[in-house]
Amino acid sequence: MLFFGTAGVPWNSKDRSTVSGIEALHRLNLECLEMEFVQRVSMGEEAARSVKEKGSQLGIRLSVHAPYYINLNSHDLEKRKASRKRLLDAARVGYLCGAMDIVFHPGFYQGNSPELTFQVIKQELLGIVEELEKNRIRVTLRAETTGKHNQFGSLEETIRLAQEVPNLKPCVDFSHLHARLQYHTGEDFLLDLERIEKMLGKEALEEMHVHVSGMNYTKNGEKNHLNLAESDFPYLFMLEALHKKRVSGRIICESPNLEEDAILLKSRWLDIANHVI
Repeated sequence: MLFFGTAGVPWNSKDRSTVSGIEALHRLNLECLEMEFVQRVSMGEEAARSVKEKGSQLGIRLSVHAPYYINLNSHDLEKRKASRKRLLDAARVGYLCGAMDIVFHPGFYQGNSPELTFQVIKQELLGIVEELEKNRIRVTLRAETTGKHNQFGSLEETIRLAQEVPNLKPCVDFSHLHARLQYHTGEDFLLDLERIEKMLGKEALEEMHVHVSGMNYTKNGEKNHLNLAESDFPYLFMLEALHKKRVSGRIICESPNLEEDAILLKSRWLDIANHVI
């Protein structure tokens, strides 16, 4: 089963609070919310418990996107330390909210080789996982595939992290991968899904966390997100591939119009599942 939702509070919410966002998604017949801690983790414990209660009451599945200012491969050790804290804070507050999946961007190459970058980020993540376990914060870290060629986060790198770091799984942003590789057919999506299944097991396809949006890109990769109608991202091919591989999990829409494209994706998915298209 696939569940659809938004990256952040939908625009038709009565206010910008997470609780109101959960209520809005419920009214829209959407099922999940990725809470966006874009710059910092500022939610307190009382607010987090209110979010957990409302999410549970209305059946909205919650996840978290950690702050974007994370670079676990920074040459500046103080920046690396701050990155660890941001990810740990996102996990702590997310756990209080009832969010079991914590999405993050691992870092940049910064002149290092891909292999050295992998090893540095891996060691940082092993320490973070150990800290989470020590504090009984039972969440799954989700390393996101990234859209710029100077960012660590190809599909292969993300799969390898999931193989070598406990309690870590991919967040597959197909729109980011489109900016890197350009998908043209359903077979392109199927090949990536089969690669995930081969390397991480069939269960990886049964609990996917996927990001989708329109995407503007250059030869360097991602430039900015677009609404699906304004983009060449072939989302119908993606949905057909997800259906063919019997994928389950969450589809989080990151288009600027948020809930409009989330509703579009869910509608087209239901058409495919019911053999309407």
